[in-house]
Amino acid sequence: MGDRSSGLVPALHPSIAARAQPGTVTRAEPRKTTTVRNHSTRSSLHGLTPVTPCAGEPSSPHAPATPAHVTIRPMTTRGGRPSHVRPRPPSSGRPAPAKVRPRGPAPNRVASHRRVERTRGLALPIQAVFAIAVVGLVGAVLFAASGGLGTVAGALGSTFTGFVDDITATPVPSQEPADIAESPVLIQPTEPYTNQPTVDLVGTIPQAVVGNPQAQIKVYVAIGEQDPAPLKIIPVPATARFVLPGVTLAEGPNAFSAAILGPSGESEPSPIVTYVFDASKPRIVLTSPASGSVVNAKAVKLIGETQPRSALTVRNTTSGGTVAGAADENGKFTVILPIAEGTNDIGITSRDPAGNENHLVLSVSRGNGKLTAVIGASAYSIKRSSLPASIRLGVTVHDPDGRPLEAARITFSLAVPGVPAVTSKTITTAGDGTATWSTTIPNGATVGSISATVIVKTDAFGELTDRTVITIK
Repeated sequence: MGDRSSGLVPALHPSIAARAQPGTVTRAEPRKTTTVRNHSTRSSLHGLTPVTPCAGEPSSPHAPATPAHVTIRPMTTRGGRPSHVRPRPPSSGRPAPAKVRPRGPAPNRVASHRRVERTRGLALPIQAVFAIAVVGLVGAVLFAASGGLGTVAGALGSTFTGFVDDITATPVPSQEPADIAESPVLIQPTEPYTNQPTVDLVGTIPQAVVGNPQAQIKVYVAIGEQDPAPLKIIPVPATARFVLPGVTLAEGPNAFSAAILGPSGESEPSPIVTYVFDASKPRIVLTSPASGSVVNAKAVKLIGETQPRSALTVRNTTSGGTVAGAADENGKFTVILPIAEGTNDIGITSRDPAGNENHLVLSVSRGNGKLTAVIGASAYSIKRSSLPASIRLGVTVHDPDGRPLEAARITFSLAVPGVPAVTSKTITTAGDGTATWSTTIPNGATVGSISATVIVKTDAFGELTDRTVITIK
């Protein structure tokens, strides 16, 4: 092999060199392939051109001279290669990188340095902050160049100086606004309802304005659902108490309030005081008992309705007994009044909160604990000249407890002088214990007394009869 630094020089086999003479043709012996390795690559020479030493360069002692006329043909085959040599892949012309086998960690071996991974660039938020900072820096430079920095410094200095002056300055008391007087107070009436058309308003004023010639009392009134309106202005008195006499009331609620007028303005209004003007009599509705009822007890329970919060006085004129009562917030009342035997005349008086009164009169009978029936007629005297004439008979039936008896069987009969008697069919009492029958007294009747009779039959309390007399004149 030749020098590694200058390339490859083919050596001729001695037999070829011995036989090679000028002018003769020698058959070329098969050549072997020479492989040269360097530090980074390995290549195979398929054909070599004879190298002629330069002038003055000594020839290699190991390489015989090659005749100039001998031509070495390129190698076209790799024949004669040992079978244990693996064929190389075709070269790409680039040196292949050397493969480094990684070494496993060992206790006495220092770990190899890991290459730093480099990112592609700064994150977008950081780039935005950086851009803002650059813009701000440029603006600050331009601001300072235009003389604005001195203006800002002067403003800050003035602010600081003013702050120090405010701290060290002697405080000056601020001027207080003029005081507005306190509200007056109107006196609440014991009973807001009244049947009088006028009232006297009474109130008190704050001690600070008593006798003040520049202060006045302004009175407002709101009627019904209306807004308050000025009513009257009066001077403040020399005492804390004041009276506004003869204030006219409107029908219904009258809401009064007052305020103090002074140089500094008007005070807040006083709490509202209301008067209710009511000149109507309270109505009285008696639910039980009905007038003319029979009560099988020593006392009668009167149940009814009137104006709310009305006072009641119930008097039995027959016995002289009197009982007081009152209606509730809804006007309901119940009063128990003792009764005597026989018929009791009762009077009920209702007095409403305004002082208006109304009266109701009724009568009840004290029963003996038996079934009762009372017959009545539409007329008790008839002229013979007016015949024929219509007549109506009626009856009221009560059970032994004095309650109206429903479904009692009733039969009326009428015995008229001079004509045959007339009898009704069976009639049933209604829920209030009553039943009626109408008939006619014929023209042939004579002067005399007509006997009107009712027969009452019940399943629980037996039978009874009641009679009355009608006169023909």
